[in-house]
Parts: sequence; C-alpha cells; structure tokens
Amino acid sequence: MSRLLIVHHTPSPALQELLEAARSGASTDEVKGVEVVTRPALGASVTDVLEADAILLGTPANIGYMSGALKHFFDVVYYPCLEAKPRLPYGLYVHGSNDTAGAVRAVESIAGAMGWRAVHPPVSVTGPLTKPALEACWELGALLAAEIGELA
Repeated sequence: MSRLLIVHHTPSPALQELLEAARSGASTDEVKGVEVVTRPALGASVTDVLEADAILLGTPANIGYMSGALKHFFDVVYYPCLEAKPRLPYGLYVHGSNDTAGAVRAVESIAGAMGWRAVHPPVSVTGPLTKPALEACWELGALLAAEIGELA
C-alpha cells in the first residue's frame, strides 16, 4: 500500500477546513491502495518522510513566510531525506490574510532543493474561505492520492 503523508500547521479554523478538505480528497473512494497519514509539522519525523510515497504540505502565510512549524519540519528532515527521496511527489496549500507569495516561494525553494516534484501548482488562498478554495484543496488531496494509488 502506498502512503500519502500530510504535514500541516493548522492554527486557525480556516486552515483546519483546508486540511479536512485535502484529507477528504486524499481519502476518496475513487483511489485505492493509499494510506493517508496526517502529522502536525512539529511532530512529523524523518521516518514519516522516508516511509511516504507522496507528501502534502499545509501552512499559513505568516509575515510573508511559511509557518515556523513547517520551517522546523524542513530543518529536521532536510539532510536525512535530501538524497533518499528524489522526485517525491508533493503538493502545497497555503492560507493567508492577504498574501501568500512569500510562503509559496519559500516552500517551493526548499522542496526544489530536496529534489521533490510538484504535481500541481500550489493552492493559494487569501482572505475568507470560499467553496472553490475548499474544492481546490479536495482536488489537490485527490490528485496526490491518484499519483501514488490505483484508480478504482
């Protein structure tokens, strides 16, 4: 069975809704053979990444950057996973009050340095959540699951 790891920092109700939408998409009945494992960014480990076949990252945009928790995750896993997971499929969702560009750029920079492969452009949400934003997160989760699973 393939494993999709969701690593997130979820300090707000909006990010909780985005996480739930992404997790729901990743668990869709349309894809079989995928175990979805969810870890808070401060609790995710090197082993979690080494056991993953794809990874979905979620973060708020804080002062123009990813959350400190997600940065900590990258600090922990960077060197141990640098050469172990080349071309690991990944996706990203980011929520911010009015701008997510810096957070997206930072995550893409680190993921790119690790050799990970984005399977879809980041889902970038600003301001209040909308139905299309939640649907985009659902689709991102489903797309990552389909990348490593079997279509039903």
